[in-house]
Amino acid sequence: MEFAKIEPAYTSKDGCRLVWYGSDEDDKDTIILNKEEFEALIEILKKDTAGKVTLEDHFSKIQVNFDVTQFDLQGHEHLEVPTITLQKKVMEYANIPHEFHEIHSSTKEFYPSAWGSGYSNVESRTLESKPPESNTQSILHAVLFGFKKGSKQLPDSDIFKIFATRRSTRRFAKTKVEDWKMDKILAAADTAPTAGNFQGLKIFYVKNPNVKEALVEAANNQPYVNAPEVLVFCMDTKRVKLNFPPHILEKFSMQDATLAASYAQIAAAGLGLSTLWIGMIDEEKMKFILNTDLRPSSILCIGYPDKRKPPKTRRKLKELIEIIE
Repeated sequence: MEFAKIEPAYTSKDGCRLVWYGSDEDDKDTIILNKEEFEALIEILKKDTAGKVTLEDHFSKIQVNFDVTQFDLQGHEHLEVPTITLQKKVMEYANIPHEFHEIHSSTKEFYPSAWGSGYSNVESRTLESKPPESNTQSILHAVLFGFKKGSKQLPDSDIFKIFATRRSTRRFAKTKVEDWKMDKILAAADTAPTAGNFQGLKIFYVKNPNVKEALVEAANNQPYVNAPEVLVFCMDTKRVKLNFPPHILEKFSMQDATLAASYAQIAAAGLGLSTLWIGMIDEEKMKFILNTDLRPSSILCIGYPDKRKPPKTRRKLKELIEIIE
């Protein structure tokens, strides 16, 4: 169900109806709020903060989070809407001026959760602080081959089993992905083969919920882009120090970014997670959102699936492969 509009209540001019539509024309759901409930919702949204509205039955509630607002009503199907979407609709309906800021991302340097948390099979001296250049390779190995102390053992990591059972998902559970698993996924991307080993790519690890929501629009309004974990893979041709024409360097950089995303996707599957590869993107919008001049190649959405599904059937190998002798 997708949130569509706000309209007056049938029985009271002070209340309102929140309307969702499904994929079918007749698929519709509505939540009715009285005057006090709607005013309480407005107050939270005006302040650009999180909050909760308890409805008159004292069991139902509206939970306003920074990314998604959830409607948990007794005897009613769970509904939700991106908070920024609800905010715009509510302010427009209530005729309240509100300043909506353009989405620009701010970045900071990434350090794996290994620092300060401890991994098995790793000398503690390499984890005490941000490592000097001489220790970066040992840190990479620490992330790849160790796992956080106290965590559950890794799932069966036979690579061919991972290939056979990997499945994309468009519905992620709200379960948080452990930091150490994201460390491993990012480290796996770092090991992907690249042209001349110049690694002509950059990965934006998007944690800001507002930036995630903006990326939804930049990805042809695909709502599942607002996933628990979001990685954007971009081309960085300036890193490729090879004596070739610009269009060849761009091709190398595109391949570097694609291979890195593929390694990250397989690593996620090996850690019991699901992913969704997004290639339908508005590159210029994404550059603006990420505040970069690097050309994006794909978005990788990562999380726990809300339901485990068997892999889809594939082509027969004899139809896929042609032998040249």
